[in-house]
Amino acid sequence: MIPAVIERCAGIDVGKKLVAVCVMVGTADGEPRVERRMFGTFNAELERLRQWLASEGCTHAVMESTGSYWKPLHAVLEKSVEVIVANGEDVKPRKGHKTDWKDCQWLAHLLRHGMIRASFIPPGGIRELRDLTRRRKQLLKAATAERNRVQKVLEEANVKLGSVLSDVFGVSGQFMLEALLEGKASVEQIADMARRRARQKIPEIIQSLEGHRMTDHQRRLIRMSLDHLAFLEKQIQQLDDLILSQIEQEGYQPQFELLQSVPGLAPDSAASILAEIGPNMEQFPTAGHLSSFAGVCPGNNRSAGKSKGSHTVRGNKWLRTALVECAWAAAAKKDCFLKDKYWRLAAGKQKEGRKKALVAVAHLVLVLIYRTISSGRAYQERGAIELSEAKRERLIQHHIRRLGRLGIAVCSARPARAKLPPQPRVNPEAKMVFPDQKSAKRTQGGAKPSRNKKMKAT
Repeated sequence: MIPAVIERCAGIDVGKKLVAVCVMVGTADGEPRVERRMFGTFNAELERLRQWLASEGCTHAVMESTGSYWKPLHAVLEKSVEVIVANGEDVKPRKGHKTDWKDCQWLAHLLRHGMIRASFIPPGGIRELRDLTRRRKQLLKAATAERNRVQKVLEEANVKLGSVLSDVFGVSGQFMLEALLEGKASVEQIADMARRRARQKIPEIIQSLEGHRMTDHQRRLIRMSLDHLAFLEKQIQQLDDLILSQIEQEGYQPQFELLQSVPGLAPDSAASILAEIGPNMEQFPTAGHLSSFAGVCPGNNRSAGKSKGSHTVRGNKWLRTALVECAWAAAAKKDCFLKDKYWRLAAGKQKEGRKKALVAVAHLVLVLIYRTISSGRAYQERGAIELSEAKRERLIQHHIRRLGRLGIAVCSARPARAKLPPQPRVNPEAKMVFPDQKSAKRTQGGAKPSRNKKMKAT
């Protein structure tokens, strides 16, 4: 029997309207006393639950991370008991045996015997910063969706600006959109609004606008989308200011600056990563634990002594997305070893292979982040690897052979080295000097008869 490690604990099954609670109290070597109660989710009911747990002397409480319903309960209980939030996959009951009462009792039983792994719940300051960074990401997605709606209406009106301009919402594109919405300028006048390098495409712009069929209804739809975009940009700017203010207020400025020293991390991505992993690495014993939390490492699938293929584990989707974006930036950075690693893994592969290479670079970026925050020192780019003369010579010969197989003759401009005559080999057993190993064998074993002599002997 598994021994108990917690004598006074509670299991909580969280729902939207009701909360089922099971309290287990008893010595570690005996059967516990079990009591179950049901509470509502209003503030008065949650406060009554907290008082009941305090009267029973509970030191620990566990609940599943069910949507966002666990957060109000966690905020009420975290100051009086140690609250553990469990992953639902780790505490699943048997199929066909699921009720609220059984769930809360099963949670309490697992917690009493120390069989639940606690999820990472950051402190309050990080949780507030996380709300801001995630909200910013959602607004960026909304802005992208709104731009796609504008592009769709333009295609319906047979306005092919998206086929000529690299960005319809750039400086040139915005001037042209405003002129199209007003409906007064001619096609040539609209094309003449191009700026900088876009002026080289004026003939193509005229062709993309000639004979368009934009109606007043379509103009109203585009105007609504542009107004929404302006509102979203204003909201994003306000969030940027709030994020920087929150970092300074909570004292995370040193970690924020350290993160920006890692290749591929800009201020926006550094703030998002800081909000997901926290300002210190105490909750992650190794970089591997952090990689598993982010979902950028392969899972374990080993049976009967054999390792089978496995996909990356499910992790924090917000952190994983930010890391992949940083990996893209690092893979395009000059004089960075991450760029070399990406192309070494992705060279000659199809699209799926490049995606895997990108996840590998994201994993390495996270390892650098872990080391940077743990050590408290800014990241320093690796210097050029010094090659020994022997390794340099091997690389030269390797590439000459590869070029020769491709039909390219290579002539070296280096001065030819003088070759020394072969030295005779000495057989220490026979105390004789032989010009080569073959003659040594013949002398030791006697003269080898020719083929004609063998035939005569036969």
